Amino acid sequence: MTPRERSDQSLASSFERYLQDKGKGRGGDGGNYRRNAARELERFAEWTAGDRGNDDWTGIVPDDVDREPNFDDLDERVFREYARHLGGDRGLKQNTVQTYYRYISAWCGWCVNEGYLEAHYAQRASAMAPLPEDDGRKPGDQQAWTSEQRHALTRHVDERARDAVEAYTTLSQDTDPLDKQRARYAALKAARDRALVFVLAYTAVRVGELLRDPNDPRRRGVRWEDISLDDGSMDVYRKKQQWDAASLPDPVISPLRSYRQLMDPPADRWPVFPTFDQRTLATHVREELADRGLQPDVIEERRDEFARDLLLTLEEDIRPPSITTDGARSILQRLSEEGKVDIDHPKHDYLAPHGGRRGMGEVLVRAFGYTVAARYLDNSEEMVRERYSHIEAGELGDVATEALDEVDHIGT
Repeated sequence: MTPRERSDQSLASSFERYLQDKGKGRGGDGGNYRRNAARELERFAEWTAGDRGNDDWTGIVPDDVDREPNFDDLDERVFREYARHLGGDRGLKQNTVQTYYRYISAWCGWCVNEGYLEAHYAQRASAMAPLPEDDGRKPGDQQAWTSEQRHALTRHVDERARDAVEAYTTLSQDTDPLDKQRARYAALKAARDRALVFVLAYTAVRVGELLRDPNDPRRRGVRWEDISLDDGSMDVYRKKQQWDAASLPDPVISPLRSYRQLMDPPADRWPVFPTFDQRTLATHVREELADRGLQPDVIEERRDEFARDLLLTLEEDIRPPSITTDGARSILQRLSEEGKVDIDHPKHDYLAPHGGRRGMGEVLVRAFGYTVAARYLDNSEEMVRERYSHIEAGELGDVATEALDEVDHIGT
């Protein structure tokens, strides 16, 4: 197809190919970037067609033409108007506007390389002029767990797990089998939650590296085979798209070891943090047992033998899926509320997963400096210095105060 023929195509005709190029996994079907870019491209397409904007906006196609917008309709004036639209009265933050525009700009650059467009109109100064200035902050979660919050949450989940495990292990011999199963299930759930909180609080591993991401098939959640409790390490699929070892500090080892002993997973390929969602597990169990040749009535009889489907998965070695990243947020919301953790944050009323990582970053920078913190956080030192610049600013302020005190003392 010639560049001329491409320019006559509708804008939407390029989206799937672009998203495949930018996606992750086999066929480019996964990844958060793909999902977010797809959302913004759809909004852009609707806006160009006149379906978004104010009442006077009719789109970029001439009023006397009846067709979808195509590449011939695009120029720097279109992108300038879209930048103005994003920065209008929708209530978006400055950095969010910048982020949304970058998705469209990246697609525009790809279109130039593929021959759909002759120039990267979105990057021209006149097109970008209406965009608000970037204030240097990134949109999203900037929460960092304080030492007090970390201790409050870990203390709560530790007490909760100890009580549940003790209640299970001290049951009398004549306890009803289903009641015993219920107690084991409660102990497993509490032990899993404790292990998850301790890992998030002390390892600084990204939650997307630890748990399952439905949009990225490579991120299936860490498994027991990925963990070495004796070496204090855990293999995770890093943000930089490769496997790497993360450290497991001492506070994490004991919760993980006791949790594994209680669970006794049938195989090392089991997820460390399986979902306990009953609806998900019920569907998973039915499908797996059906694949093994069991009839529906036999499957239901087998399920009735267990108080929870999770216990059946352990008995039959039916490997359940890992918790998702969204699932972890729900768990932390519940635990933060149960533990009555004092939280004062403009965006979150609970301790969000990424806040654990940022909190550990604060601790490491203050204790060992930027170089060591960068290694532990799996980031460049430059990025760590940027994200924790407030620490250095505070330290420099202390130095300035000491200098002023010294000068004043000499002056007297």
